[in-house]
Amino acid sequence: MSKHERVLVDGPDGRIEVLVEPHDAPRGIALIAHPHPLYGGSADNKVVTTLAKTFRELGYATLRPNFRGVGGSEGEHDHGIAETGDLLAVHAYARSRFTNSPGPLPVALAGFSFGAYVIARLAKALAAAGDPAERLVLVGTAAGVIEGVRAYDTEAVAPDTIVIHGANDETVPLANVIAWAQPLELPIVLVPGADHFFHRNLHLLRRIIQSAWHRQ
Repeated sequence: MSKHERVLVDGPDGRIEVLVEPHDAPRGIALIAHPHPLYGGSADNKVVTTLAKTFRELGYATLRPNFRGVGGSEGEHDHGIAETGDLLAVHAYARSRFTNSPGPLPVALAGFSFGAYVIARLAKALAAAGDPAERLVLVGTAAGVIEGVRAYDTEAVAPDTIVIHGANDETVPLANVIAWAQPLELPIVLVPGADHFFHRNLHLLRRIIQSAWHRQ
């Protein structure tokens, strides 16, 4: 069983707690973001740990940061705005820690729910900086108006992004994700019977991602 390290990374507004699982000979780095921190989301969420396990099996070193205000991470919740800056700091840490010859390792980005929303923002920032992500995986993507929370104006993402959604998602309506994905011509992988947290369907997440990765 893989053992993770707890690392404190200096962010724009304080320390960011990151759960890091190295790899002896990584083919890349995977940065994975968790669901909404004000609704119990953390780096220990089962979808997030499943994503991390999947990427480790694919040969990636993985990093699971806790958003500001969660666990050992400092700062106050900022609806994804400051959180994007925090992930940029974690990305820079990952780049400095995991190196390869002759060039830097590729960085894959993955997120669940609110984490998917922030990952899309991060991907846009990295592309603008000339350091685009290798590929994105977005699960239960927060998009559109979500009752009791807020409206998410989710960023456009690359056409090879893997978008996975539960057919019975009770938190983010499938219609919201379709409305976001359709103008981007993004396919959505639909998991029949799956709720927002993919209870009893986590093995399907692994299968979908691994199958898609091998077709790159």
